[in-house]
Amino acid sequence: MVENIARLPLAEGLARRYPFAKHARKDAHLMFYRPEDGHGLPHNPFNAIVTPRPIGWISTRGADGSENLAPYSFFNAVAYVPPQVMFASTGSKDDRGDTKDSVANIRDTGVFCINIVEYAMRDVMNQTSGPWPKETDEFDLAAIDRAECETIACSRVAAAPANLECRLTQIVKLEGEANFAVFGEVVGVHMRDDCMKDGLFDVLSFNPLTRLGYRDYSVVREVFSLKRPGE
Repeated sequence: MVENIARLPLAEGLARRYPFAKHARKDAHLMFYRPEDGHGLPHNPFNAIVTPRPIGWISTRGADGSENLAPYSFFNAVAYVPPQVMFASTGSKDDRGDTKDSVANIRDTGVFCINIVEYAMRDVMNQTSGPWPKETDEFDLAAIDRAECETIACSRVAAAPANLECRLTQIVKLEGEANFAVFGEVVGVHMRDDCMKDGLFDVLSFNPLTRLGYRDYSVVREVFSLKRPGE
């Protein structure tokens, strides 16, 4: 008789399905592992745990005038006054040394633009995520219309629901090889007219794309409100 693994405690079921998952604890309904020891699963679960993540579609211009556009899912807003954002770049390219095109360009020019990704742009966004040579202009590669930013020397995605023009404040070297966190102050904001409803920026008018784990994405199609205690 074949054992029904689905009915076993979670950790025991994982251990039997994936015998190489050595750190599954059989004394509890959970799996525990130390990243330094490896997880023993078919795919790294870390990105699937920290979800959903907004996508920062970063446009930059090199000191030589070349342009780059690439999505980053380690991205978020970090402060209100002044408004600030960050994104993290992991890994490197042979033609950029210790990093990728976006960070290399920002190091040279001190500016970048965050373009918000809507569901309708999922395919062209994905096209720009490839490890293209540094001379590749992803606006041209994916046939994306560009417009000049107002406060910085950089292009933006013309049809994006919103664009955040940013000036670099700091680049922080993170633990590990080729890991960098880039922080910037937002000095200009564009919002598409059809995304404004009664004075509010309405995300349901364009449905933001979000990043999950593995090759998975999701989309925001529903919102609800909560009042904080004391409000």
